[in-house]
Amino acid sequence: MAFWTYMLRCSDGHYYIGHTDNLETRIAQHKLGKGGYTATRLPITLVWSEEFPSRLEAFASERQIKGWSRAKKEALIEGDWKEISRLAKSRGNR
Repeated sequence: MAFWTYMLRCSDGHYYIGHTDNLETRIAQHKLGKGGYTATRLPITLVWSEEFPSRLEAFASERQIKGWSRAKKEALIEGDWKEISRLAKSRGNR
């Protein structure tokens, strides 16, 4: 079974990070306003996701990314690993 960590961009510009075992269903739930935090920030857009082999790894990725700066999250969305590395070094591995 696969699991995903995902990032949504909310209408107010905030990012929401979560994990799930069914990405399509979870995104549909968010879009219907069944997402708690995102329910009052519709519409949302899926801007990044990554598949993991276990829930534990997906959850660990979610927790890590939640601690990142906005700039680092945006570098992840762009797939700019050089910038992610630079930002990690400049912010003490955050």
